Amino acid sequence: MKQIILEALRSALLERTGFEDLPEKVWKRSGALNTWGTNAIEGSTITRKEAERLILEGKSVARKPVMEVLETLQHERVFRDLVVCRHTDTTLNTVLEFHEGIFRGILLDAGQWRRVNVRIEGASFTPPRMEKVVREMERWERAYRDRDVEGNDVFTLGAWLHFEFERIHPFSDGNGRVGRLLLNLHFLRRNWPPIHILPSHREQYMRALAAAAKDNLAPLTEFLKILMGASLVDLLDQVGTAEDELLSLSEAAKEAPYSPQYLALRCKQGELPAVKSGREWRTSKHALRLYLSHLGRKAL
Repeated sequence: MKQIILEALRSALLERTGFEDLPEKVWKRSGALNTWGTNAIEGSTITRKEAERLILEGKSVARKPVMEVLETLQHERVFRDLVVCRHTDTTLNTVLEFHEGIFRGILLDAGQWRRVNVRIEGASFTPPRMEKVVREMERWERAYRDRDVEGNDVFTLGAWLHFEFERIHPFSDGNGRVGRLLLNLHFLRRNWPPIHILPSHREQYMRALAAAAKDNLAPLTEFLKILMGASLVDLLDQVGTAEDELLSLSEAAKEAPYSPQYLALRCKQGELPAVKSGREWRTSKHALRLYLSHLGRKAL
């Protein structure tokens, strides 16, 4: 995904609204999607429709574990607060507060560094021993601050931040969910919207983390850019102009010298910003125009 395309979409979004000024229904919808996705990756049985029922409608869901319902509601509250947290530094207290906020009443050690040694199934690395966790997290905090001051690119720094947190694995459980919240706080602090890592992304996400464990952050950096493209076109569809309305690829192909099948390929490859609903990709005239300007043939 070309960063110049993402920056143009972000500029269009910020011209329409600041993140604090997003309509409440838009922010809550984003929170429901993010909460469902991050929990589902970790094995929650709450469906997307059930998460929306809990969060958007304030209604209960039947025959679901109480802890999963509580986890859903508490994660969404922490996500909602990110827009406020973005005005403060990311510190170790931030990390502990996120963990305690999500897992209060669920984990006995909510908001506490792990006191056990852990292994990550399928990972090519072993997290540091429990007695080294605080020291490693202090180094993580300092290094993140230093890299930020040095002006590291937002996506490269986000990839580093996220992988290093997951490598340390500072909690006995819940590291993925806290790590993804910290990643979105990173984006919001730099005037980028949150991204959503969904069950359909799990395989690519895990491959990118595995590459990062071998000192190759490029796949994770690119993965974050692709997700940011989806987030931007989704938000612009809700608050943008008619040019930002999401279209089927059959409709979009009328605006370009390409077939719907070719556009689908470019969406799948992460070159054309788009969102996927079921098996269908959707993009906007605005995103397509940017793609044509920077990557494709000019529209005929």
